[in-house]
Amino acid sequence: MADGFGGTGGARRLNLLILAVGKAGQSPEAELCGRYMERAERIGRSMGLSSVTVREFNEATGPTKAAIEADKILAARKPGPLVMLDETGAAWTSTEFAARIQGWLDAGHANVTFAIGGADGHGDGVKQAADQALSLGPMTLPHLLARAVLLEQLYRAVTIRLGHPYHRA
Repeated sequence: MADGFGGTGGARRLNLLILAVGKAGQSPEAELCGRYMERAERIGRSMGLSSVTVREFNEATGPTKAAIEADKILAARKPGPLVMLDETGAAWTSTEFAARIQGWLDAGHANVTFAIGGADGHGDGVKQAADQALSLGPMTLPHLLARAVLLEQLYRAVTIRLGHPYHRA
């Protein structure tokens, strides 16, 4: 839990890495993602958040595309928890998500990686390596929209932990 001065009991810095299959390009979704990523990183510094980074991979082709994408995700992940976005995962509230981020900080993790798979979902490698599976809801979302929702929720989680008025639930 935050110590009242923006610090934490564990790691002083937490890097959040989003590994996403699919290229955003110059899309409106990319602009939205950039906005929330910058906001989360800026305001999150006071609670120990060091960086929020998105790394994109081209969507693979062929019958084993999910396995190829899984290999890329696993090769790029950082040491620390791996959270797989998947429709079968747990649906956390924004407050629960904020508590998890604080828990990772308190536990001393330097990195947490979020994985967003391609159109065929995650390959078995990611499914087996994931520490947690997170669902953004029961509806299927386009990958760029899922990325934007995740980044908005990261920003919201930071504002919840800092008592910022953005979250009004």
